[in-house]
Amino acid sequence: MRTNQILSISLLSISLIIGVIIFSNAIKNRNESNNVISVTGMAERNFESDLIVWKSQFTVKNTNLIAAYAELKKQSEATRKFLISKGIDQSEMTFSAAEITKEFTYNTYNGNSTSTFDGYRLTQQASISSRNVAKIESISREITELINSGIEITSLPPAYYYTKLSDLKIKMLAEASQDGLLRAKTIAENGDGELGRLMNSSMGIFQIVGQNSTEDYSWGGAFNTSSKNKTASITIKLQYKVK
Repeated sequence: MRTNQILSISLLSISLIIGVIIFSNAIKNRNESNNVISVTGMAERNFESDLIVWKSQFTVKNTNLIAAYAELKKQSEATRKFLISKGIDQSEMTFSAAEITKEFTYNTYNGNSTSTFDGYRLTQQASISSRNVAKIESISREITELINSGIEITSLPPAYYYTKLSDLKIKMLAEASQDGLLRAKTIAENGDGELGRLMNSSMGIFQIVGQNSTEDYSWGGAFNTSSKNKTASITIKLQYKVK
């Protein structure tokens, strides 16, 4: 009986000691978590696009499908020759497959609706991808020459891209990290502390907007393709220990 009492008291003592250790560590960890500075570093770069993608599309309409194809091929060749005459290499051109749509006219008489076949509309798209941004911009404005020759062509707004975006992103991450470090040092020094090791970091939003534009920044990250001159920004979240 006495042995059991001694064993119970021993187990209780061990439990109390373990509880004290756990409680002490909890207080220590809580205090340590309070000695942390969280900052957000940011970097911003202006750059000019080095790749342009310009698309245009032309259409023909005819009640005879074979005749419509023949006319579409004629317009396609005329467009190709026009682009070559402007100095565009054939390797920079892509012509899509023809898209065929049956069109109808609809009439209502005495409450009854009828439809009449109105012809086939064939549409084809020409896409130009080039590093010579200025040249393609100029040609896109000269497309009226084709319109004046009887080709029903529509020019779409050019899209602008940057082929060295991955390298730019890496450089900006380094700049954002340095910016965050400087912010953390400033906070620590002005609080009579000393900045310790980096505890955690995570990349925030990377986005591209038109330079000097009024575009809204997006939480998901915007990616502007309508402006040749762009502004890229990136954020990085950092946590530092304070000594």
